Amino acid sequence: MQNEWMPNFLMKRASLTPDRVAVYFDDWQVTFKELYEQSMETAGKLQGRGLQKGQYVGVLLKNHLDTIVILFALQLLGIRAVILNNRLTVSEIVWQLKDSQAAFLITERNFADKEHEIRDMFPTLPTLLKEQLDSLPTEAPDIQEEINLGDVCTIMYTSGTTGNPKGVLQTYGNHWWSSVGSALNLGFIDEDCWLCSVPLFHISGYSILMRSIIYGMPIVLHETFDVEKTIEDFRSKRVTIMSVVGTMLTRIVDFLGEERLPESFRCMLLGGGPAPLPLLQACVAKEIPVFQTYGMTETSSQIVTLSPEYSISRLGSAGKPLFPSQIQIKREDGRKAKDNETGEIFVKGPNVTPGYLNRPEAMSDKVYNGWFSTGDIGYLDGEGFLYVLDRRSDLIISGGENVYPAEIESVLLSHPFVADAGVTGQEDERWGQVPIAFIVKKEGMDVSGDEIRQFCLERLAKYKVPKDFYFVEELPRNASNKLLRRKLRNDNN
Repeated sequence: MQNEWMPNFLMKRASLTPDRVAVYFDDWQVTFKELYEQSMETAGKLQGRGLQKGQYVGVLLKNHLDTIVILFALQLLGIRAVILNNRLTVSEIVWQLKDSQAAFLITERNFADKEHEIRDMFPTLPTLLKEQLDSLPTEAPDIQEEINLGDVCTIMYTSGTTGNPKGVLQTYGNHWWSSVGSALNLGFIDEDCWLCSVPLFHISGYSILMRSIIYGMPIVLHETFDVEKTIEDFRSKRVTIMSVVGTMLTRIVDFLGEERLPESFRCMLLGGGPAPLPLLQACVAKEIPVFQTYGMTETSSQIVTLSPEYSISRLGSAGKPLFPSQIQIKREDGRKAKDNETGEIFVKGPNVTPGYLNRPEAMSDKVYNGWFSTGDIGYLDGEGFLYVLDRRSDLIISGGENVYPAEIESVLLSHPFVADAGVTGQEDERWGQVPIAFIVKKEGMDVSGDEIRQFCLERLAKYKVPKDFYFVEELPRNASNKLLRRKLRNDNN
């Protein structure tokens, strides 16, 4: 893939279908030609500010038309966007900016407080507010008219099950093949229109942008998920596809009541963990076509998808791999598992990341004979349907967000009164799962759950902060002193 060249995606799309609508956002709509022109102008301003090809540039922005323009401007210049989760704390964001050796940070006034704190903690990093762009001088940008599919387009950080977060490299080829695989799986029709209210800083959101310019398909962008506005746009914009997590789909079903979605709607792409049976049954009753998916940042979005005709008969299955992709289950001894035999899930395909930023050793631990280790446990049935038993072993999925116990535990253990800490997931009606913490106090020290919660809030995004804190005498560990999180969970039930 390293030497495969293609025309710049946005430039090519603007040439092919200039007058098609690219984006609906609030009361605005822009065509692909207008999107290209606005992105070109922004690229000229960014270049005039000193941004150059090959740099890593942090992007801390909300879902907005401006964000799309900036992200495509960076692509036009050949700049690698380090896309930052705006729900993280300042210390988490600064860590990622330093780790990626970002040359700039592009943000907005909505994050003024965070921007001031970032400058205090990282004073050598130049920052630029999107609201300042209009006043900047512009110059003729040095556009990358061709792209190498092996070149890095974006970096998104994912928290490992151990240690610090890692920057996942996503190449233009990864995004291209993710889009192709999705089209071959879901099909593609001229009338398609994709509603995006998932964050653009997630691969689920960014991948919709890439599909838009590759397919020539309009997207309806919402700043956040609003169920009433969603149903309204299904009808007024004739939306055909939407990406959701379980909590969003539940609210859509509840809001509809006795009503149905328009006949034009054809696909509810459901990620963020398996859906409960009552929700799927409600969708069947309302004739909402739900495609359950399995994927991760490292696979540039979905890599396995379950078609709606199997949503009940194959309950709990994530489906089958997309056309360009493969999956395999390996036993602990490294051999290929038999049908219905549990093991680790390995994936392979041109949408799988080539590695982690500045961490070549991390990839060597993850790839075996071209197969990427997901760390997830599952099995394939006799017909090749994947069942995921434990997402990344101890991963907690809360409202579609990945929450890793090890990251929370490291914060808890930094508290001066905490001797030991373990975190696991607890079922929650609203969020699917929430983290809960088990804490062993240091001898002679006293601390309350509220004090530890405040300590966490200063160091972790709110969704990562445990809902409950339990003080215990000791934590369950095995002979090699490894924390047994499953036993922690079982003991709590």
